[in-house]
Amino acid sequence: MKAEAIGQPRPARESNGGFYLVLTALLFEFGRPQDLIPAIRVIPFASGIDLLLLLSVVMSGKLDWSRLQTKLWIPLFALMVIQGPIAVNNYWALMIFKDMVLYFGLYLGIVTYVNSLEKMLTLMKVWLGVLVFLAVMGTVKGGRGYGGWMGDENDLCMVMVMAVPFAYFLLFSATGVAQKTKYLGFLGTYILAAVASLSRGGFFGLAAVGAYCWYRSPKKLNALIIVVVVLSFMLVLAPEKYWDEIASSFSEETMSEQGTGGARLYTWGIGMKMFFDNPIIGIGQGNFPWTFPIYEAGETFHERSFGGRAAHSAWVTLIAELGLAGIVIVGGMLLQCYKDLKLVRTRFAPVKTRQKHGQTVKAGEDVRAYLARAMEGSLIGIIATGVFISILWYPALWIMMAFVVALRNISETKRGGASPAAVQTRNL
Repeated sequence: MKAEAIGQPRPARESNGGFYLVLTALLFEFGRPQDLIPAIRVIPFASGIDLLLLLSVVMSGKLDWSRLQTKLWIPLFALMVIQGPIAVNNYWALMIFKDMVLYFGLYLGIVTYVNSLEKMLTLMKVWLGVLVFLAVMGTVKGGRGYGGWMGDENDLCMVMVMAVPFAYFLLFSATGVAQKTKYLGFLGTYILAAVASLSRGGFFGLAAVGAYCWYRSPKKLNALIIVVVVLSFMLVLAPEKYWDEIASSFSEETMSEQGTGGARLYTWGIGMKMFFDNPIIGIGQGNFPWTFPIYEAGETFHERSFGGRAAHSAWVTLIAELGLAGIVIVGGMLLQCYKDLKLVRTRFAPVKTRQKHGQTVKAGEDVRAYLARAMEGSLIGIIATGVFISILWYPALWIMMAFVVALRNISETKRGGASPAAVQTRNL
């Protein structure tokens, strides 16, 4: 074999530079060291890394337009460009457009450079570890994040909600006591941070994720035990104030015209007025708060104007700011994500154990089946939480879409592996 190799050119070894840039980008996006270390706060590391990823993918010649989610970024950008000069606040329309271009750079970096199962597992290690750190810091700070787009309690809770399905399903897939203990610890840490946030909107997202995790659980009895443990954990550690906050969501005071529920409905009603006046392309990205006073037209909510107020809903924001065009684009992305994850779940679950509600897989089997479930649950959590929180222009949704596309890609290539038993979760 050595003799045959003499004089033969060695195959080019792929550089991991782009992949390391992706890991660094996620560190700065979720770990936010720039908000913890004053000395580096003045340098826009996150934006710079996203821009480097965008340029790197374009210059590498590896840009792949085959996935529908990637294609739909183009009409999304076209819609934003149209809105720029006609929006009430051109500056904010431009700033949201700029942010989305940077998120697109991170999206492309993930779907391009996370091109093997080994890299996907490494990505999960880093990302989940960063989120554990974020959860601990958030709990210490009384449920608040520590800067950027996660500084608010509701936003921190949303990130914890999107993390919970990963800890849950990787717990089921783990093969050893140490691995199972690790993911159980991750799950408890994420839930503790969510509880510390006292976020009512986040609670509904957590409930939606819990229902999904039960529905997709490979072993119902084990799932019941985990649910009982988690609920006991919450009952023991959650302060009385948390349960008072959740209970107040349904109270007469909250749902009355003078409560926060009434204020939210008032805000959503103004948002629908914006949509009905601009049904095709909306009022422009980032313009809900700036257009609000125009549509209030002197109207007030108990003698208070809500001009400058966010929609407090990602989906009201989408409807008002991007109209039917935005609904079709973002809805198409989410629908394709569901189709991709369903394909992965079906492909990597053993044929003999498939059930009507999904697939049953055993510990140690191909981790892609579990990751597909985790990503599906995470998207459900983001969608449910987004009903009450304005998260549309945050990176979370777009990054999760990138995870989905990357998982679909490595489920179809030789580098991803084709054997259902090829890679076990003990490697994660």
